[in-house]
Amino acid sequence: MAANDRNNPINRKASDSDMTVVEFWREYPDDAACLDKLWRERFAPDGHHAHCPVCEKERKFHRINSRASYACDSCGKHLHPMKGTIFEKSTTSLQLWFYAMFLMASTRCGISAKQLERELGVTYKTAWRMFNKIRNELMNDEGDDQLNGKVEVDETSWGGKPRRKMTRAEGQAFREAKTTILGMVEREGRVRLRVIESRRGEPLSSAVRTHVNPDAFMLTDDWVAYKPLRREGYAGAIINHSAGSYVWGDVHTNTIEGFFGNLKTGMRGAYKHVSDRWLQSYLDEYAWRYNARRQPDGYFEQLLRRAVSQSAS
Repeated sequence: MAANDRNNPINRKASDSDMTVVEFWREYPDDAACLDKLWRERFAPDGHHAHCPVCEKERKFHRINSRASYACDSCGKHLHPMKGTIFEKSTTSLQLWFYAMFLMASTRCGISAKQLERELGVTYKTAWRMFNKIRNELMNDEGDDQLNGKVEVDETSWGGKPRRKMTRAEGQAFREAKTTILGMVEREGRVRLRVIESRRGEPLSSAVRTHVNPDAFMLTDDWVAYKPLRREGYAGAIINHSAGSYVWGDVHTNTIEGFFGNLKTGMRGAYKHVSDRWLQSYLDEYAWRYNARRQPDGYFEQLLRRAVSQSAS
């Protein structure tokens, strides 16, 4: 592909293993092609033979054109690829669902529901519902293992900047009044983000206990709220930010701080405002994209796989 072609948005890839827009429409030209993809991923890798729960053996199936199902050639039992997925009972075209997932997977900093509305040609209400379904059900990290190895932990505030210059005490009070995001990241690994009630006391400690393995090596700054965790047995090292120290050999929190910087820049660019009610789901999307970056499959394929794996067996 020529350099000019690579710079064309229609040919540019989100990652080396993701497809272009042209490739997407070529592979998924209609609802039938999308349904066939779900069928192969969930029931029949070869596209024809699947385990029939009535015959209790492998049988050949054929697609029913009048409904979104496949029927056993022997007994007529119907299997429904969309059952148990975010697509079930939706009146929105399956192809549009696939395209919404593709768009959300093809951007580094997210896409707004308003942009999704324009791209899909649906109402804002429909775009918002699809947006939330994909983010909340396919991009969360529920059930994932705790973080291990060297884990950097830091917290940051989410919200606007003060309108006037403040004293140090006023600035501290202003930051603590804002929503707090706790970030935990493995070196060269996964990240977890959680909205917590306070950067002090039990809210912070509880989130760390939930997501960081007690055997991990925890790296933090000198914030006093981490002391109880160390008394509980969390081993690690501290970088003294209060003394103006930010890197001491391998001891630093630059990974999570860099992530926070990219997160805030990206979210403010893609979304004009994010309320506290929905903030966790937006954080989940950014964390999922970061965690999926090292997988051999592209982001879109990973979302499809999650859509299939969430379905009822």
